[in-house]
Amino acid sequence: MTAGTRPLPTEFFDAYVFDLDGTVYLGDELMPGAARAIAELRRRDIPVRFLSNNPTRDPDEYAAKLAALGVPTPVADIANTVVTTAAWLAAHHPDAVVFPIAEAPLVRALTAAGLRLSEDPAEIDIVVASYDRAFDYRKLQIAFDAIWFHKRAFLVQTNPDRFCPFPGGRGEPDCAAITAAIEASTGTTCRHSFGKPDPIMLQTVMDSLPGVSLERALMVGDRLQTDIRMAIDTGMPSAVVLTGEATPTDVASLPPRLAPRFVLERLDQVIPATVWDELGWFASDPS
Repeated sequence: MTAGTRPLPTEFFDAYVFDLDGTVYLGDELMPGAARAIAELRRRDIPVRFLSNNPTRDPDEYAAKLAALGVPTPVADIANTVVTTAAWLAAHHPDAVVFPIAEAPLVRALTAAGLRLSEDPAEIDIVVASYDRAFDYRKLQIAFDAIWFHKRAFLVQTNPDRFCPFPGGRGEPDCAAITAAIEASTGTTCRHSFGKPDPIMLQTVMDSLPGVSLERALMVGDRLQTDIRMAIDTGMPSAVVLTGEATPTDVASLPPRLAPRFVLERLDQVIPATVWDELGWFASDPS
């Protein structure tokens, strides 16, 4: 089997790291082949981990969603930008006063990490831009005053995504839109990003896979500029699945150094073709 002009995997890797939105599911529906691919990997005792740049849910909520979709998953096997952002700030700036432009999961995580939060521009040290569906002019003004007027705060972001995909081809503006508004008004530049493609996200998940090298783990995602770029920048093999953002044209236009090793039409193509034959799988199967 091949997808486009690139070969599909012919052997199993020692571990698999899957993006969630657009890769494992979209909205409230699993992607074709997702359930059986994950089940087969687990049946063979191959570790599976999940990553997401979406900071509007915490890992517990992702675990509940996966369970509801028929893919029960331990919370410890899930990492997202709620986890990486709170951990980095607590480790590097534990005494900073933080203003999060964020939804409840990230606010809870920052508070649980012992960070002090404030909306007073005169005392804010760090502005955190995030995917915030309650973003308004008031929040932009606080960030502006903290960074531009008081000249004491710097800007970080949870993730660099421009939009979050929805079923039916729709989407919502994501964190990058809020970061851009703050950068444009203040003239500042975001210092750190805690989601893919930043290596901090991959390091977080690899820490949970002792004994597995980057070269023997496979990153699978639907976004070339985040999922695949992170893997390439860190020397990890990658596979793009054409069920989310990336299209065959997008992949074909990449220079070789930025191209994924594999291109999949559906997620279960991470399972080698010889195993498909053994299991009696067909591409027309809906599961």
